[in-house]
Amino acid sequence: MSNVRVNESPNHFMVLDAISRGIKTVDKIAKVTKLSKPEVELIVNDLIQQRLVIGTEKKSFFGGKKIEFAASHTGMQVLTTKKAELQKQAQQIQQWYQNGQTQQLQSYMDSNRMWIPLMLFSGIINAMFFMSMMSMMGMAMNPAESGQAGDAGASDSGGAVGADDGGAGSDSGGGDFGGDFGGGDFGGF
Repeated sequence: MSNVRVNESPNHFMVLDAISRGIKTVDKIAKVTKLSKPEVELIVNDLIQQRLVIGTEKKSFFGGKKIEFAASHTGMQVLTTKKAELQKQAQQIQQWYQNGQTQQLQSYMDSNRMWIPLMLFSGIINAMFFMSMMSMMGMAMNPAESGQAGDAGASDSGGAVGADDGGAGSDSGGGDFGGDFGGGDFGGF
């Protein structure tokens, strides 16, 4: 087991979130989270050790064995609490953005940027809003943010969610899971 504190690791929450959505295998978790397979394996082992995830051995189609994962009750509680905390932060970010308070946005990004990929992955922050916010601040996205925002942006522009939808918002499916990326007015928080 690593010495990682789950509450301080966005990647642990991203893996836990993927598992909570019914993504059960390391390969699929790695695919949707854009994390490497070895990193996902380490994270899943941490989550099992901390009783946030349960692993169950299943027989595969060709007689082999595979392990499938599910979030425990405690894991779901921890994830829900973290998402609620990040939701409050996202609302504050949106308010700063709407008021043109770039200094507050910059300060938030300086101290909390590691949580942005999770916020994008979980649909807490709308990808189009995030890209607009970064542009307003003159900042470039890092690879993790770009990977998560790119998937969401591709879903947003695929016709399921149009820029002229009046902010109604809709669910857009992508890959092995669906995500709520909101409407064109960036109200998808």
